[in-house]
Amino acid sequence: QVQLVESGGGLVQAGGSLRLSCAASGSIFSIKFMGWYRQTPGKQRELVAVITTAGQTNYADSVKGRFTISRDNAKNTVYLQMSSLRPEDTAVYYCNLVMGIVGSINYWGQGTQVTVSS
Repeated sequence: QVQLVESGGGLVQAGGSLRLSCAASGSIFSIKFMGWYRQTPGKQRELVAVITTAGQTNYADSVKGRFTISRDNAKNTVYLQMSSLRPEDTAVYYCNLVMGIVGSINYWGQGTQVTVSS
């Protein structure tokens, strides 16, 4: 079993910053990706940013230049530094971990609410 524990969400004014953290624990092996997704009511969950063990990153166009993903491999922790936040960034943010040697196994965190007020 793998557990993902997220922290750092909250309420912030537009233009402000927040930092999300996600710590993975349990039977972890061969991590391929860690990342962040977000979801608003009535919409599909969408990719925000992902990072590989080697540090390669991929961002949604809507957050490029404003959000930065990073990870601490020794701690199995991924971070999302969010700056210049906009009301449209309001969502529940979910941590994601993909691991496996042959094939892939997906794990999700419980989600953390980020609310950006105008």
